[in-house]
Formats: sequence, structure tokens, C-alpha cells
Amino acid sequence: MAFEIGVMTFGEITEDPLGGATPSPRRRVRETIEQAKAADEVGLDVFGVGEHHRSDFVGSAPSILLAAAAEHTERIRLTSSVTVLSSEDPVRVWEQFATIDLLSGGRAEIIAGRGSYTESFPLFGYDLRDYGDLFREKLDLLLRIRERNPVTWQGRFRAPLIDADVAPRPNGGTLPIWVGVGGSPASAISTGRLGLPMALALLLGPLTSHEQTVELYRQSAAAAGHDVGALPISINTHGYVGRTSQEARDVMYPYFAKGMAENNHQRGKGLLLPRAAFNAQSSPRSGLLVGSSQEIIDKLLAYHELYGLNRAIIQMGFGGMPQKEHLEAIERLGTEVAPVVRREVTALEGRAA
Repeated sequence: MAFEIGVMTFGEITEDPLGGATPSPRRRVRETIEQAKAADEVGLDVFGVGEHHRSDFVGSAPSILLAAAAEHTERIRLTSSVTVLSSEDPVRVWEQFATIDLLSGGRAEIIAGRGSYTESFPLFGYDLRDYGDLFREKLDLLLRIRERNPVTWQGRFRAPLIDADVAPRPNGGTLPIWVGVGGSPASAISTGRLGLPMALALLLGPLTSHEQTVELYRQSAAAAGHDVGALPISINTHGYVGRTSQEARDVMYPYFAKGMAENNHQRGKGLLLPRAAFNAQSSPRSGLLVGSSQEIIDKLLAYHELYGLNRAIIQMGFGGMPQKEHLEAIERLGTEVAPVVRREVTALEGRAA
């Protein structure tokens, strides 16, 4: 299975901690499309847009941004990272991403998640007490729509469907659907049982944070009769590729720290991140993918060896990093990191066969 490398963005609207300027929403939207175009041109495999429903993000409608990106790219896969399925209508999600798939010639996919940011639940009239049940039911409907058309289905949280014609159908008749997992054992087990690809999120912590998660996922998949070797696993984490190790840390830190304090309001809380703590999280055995091209290569290969990963998606602009630095890192990732990692993984898998 080929190793894929990509980038993602949340489209933060954050005051620059160095220059003091705050980008306009229009500027961030246009920069998002420019990032997708750059990632495609340097040969990266995946471009993702995350979903947030607050005024410090422009990503409240990722499907629209991905549709625009489809018209400016030729090869790169276009994914949500993630679609907060618990507060979405699965019928509408399917319609939107099937349309992106038609626009892009078969390059759309969905990463469905429960949502660590929860502002969408009250916004769309959902009760957080139904957090888990909403996701399970809506994922069931989304998968049912993928399996057949017309579809008949009934649940608790929306009107039933009786021989409903859900259209359009995507370019190849189906859509890849991944499940975003933050480390919950129950989430890993249920994803494995369904035989769906798993996209792991690692915000901070050691490289080994998800060892149990991956083991539970694979055990559950095997018990359900799925071919474990055919199930892709991704890591989604923060990072930055610099010319040197020191430059990468110096460029990323002020923006990442700003984003963690102001944009990372998971459950309403920001996080203060001193430079020493950031440096520790950038070490070879920690999860952040920040450093020189060689450091990123080494860490991606370490991730692959540890988890058997098939994909890594890096969020490199968190906290409102200026576009110039962001695009430079995308270019290094595509031209200096990705070809080496793909070659090394192919060679490792060939020796293991």
C-alpha cells in the first residue's frame, strides 16, 4: 500500500504574534485555495480542510472550499479533516462530497468525526448529551447511502428515508469514508469493527501515544472478519518543514503557541505552551513533525514502523502562519520529504514481503 503525505488547514483568523496584523476572512479563503494548488503542484497526495463554526476560522463550509480547490488542482485528493458528522445531515454530506468527486474527477473523500470542538452542536440544535449516539447513527446512515440507492433507513435523530433517491452518485460510484479517532478505545474498536480506515489525531504527546488505539483497532477489525492488512491508517498532526532544524522551530513556535492559546478552545479551553515544552514536543520521540527535511523523513519513517501507517497529513499553518512561510514548507514537504519517504517505505515493505 503506497504511503501518502498531505497537508491540511483549519483556516484560522488569528492576529500575527510578530507583526500584529489580522488577516481578513477573504484573504484566508483565497490563501486556502493557494495552499491546495501549491500542494498539488509539488506532488503531495492529500489536501484537507477542517470544519469549525466560529469567527476565528473560515472553515465552516469545508465542502465549498474543497470544491473551489478541485477547480485549481489536477491530481491531489481532497478531504474533509474532519466533517463533524454528529451535527451534520448525512444526506447533505453525501450530496456535497459526491459533487466534489464529480468536479475533481474522483478525488474526493470524507473523514468523519465526532467533533472535539463542539460549537456546532448548539448551533444546529443538537444536545451534547447525545454526542456518541448522534455519531453512531449518522455514520450508519452515511454508510447506508454509500452502499445503495435508493435507500430506506430509520433512526432517532432525523426523519426516516423510504426508497429515497440520494444523488448525485460520485465519479466512481463510491466515496472513501475514513473515521477520525482522537484516541478513544471505544472509537478505535467501533471503527475496526466496521472495517473503515482510521485517521488518528495527535495534538501533543509522545510518538507512541496511539499504540493501544491501533492495536485495539486491528484486533476489532480482525475479529469482525476484515482484512487488517488492507485497512489504511493515517496520522494527522501539527508540524513545519524548515531549511534547518532551528529555523523550523523558530518559525513555527510563535504561531503554534498563539493558535494553542487562542484557537484551540476544545471544550472552551486554550493551552499555554512555553517554548521549552514546544521544544520537548519536537524531539525525535514526540509527535510534532517539526524540523529539517531529514528530521521529518526520519520521524515519518518512525511513525510508519511503529503503527504501520499508510498516510500522514500535517497541519503546518496553525495559529495564522504567514502564507510565504506556509507555502515554503509545503514545497519542502513535497519536493524533499515525500519522495524519500515513499521510496523508503516501498523498500521496507518489499524486504518484508
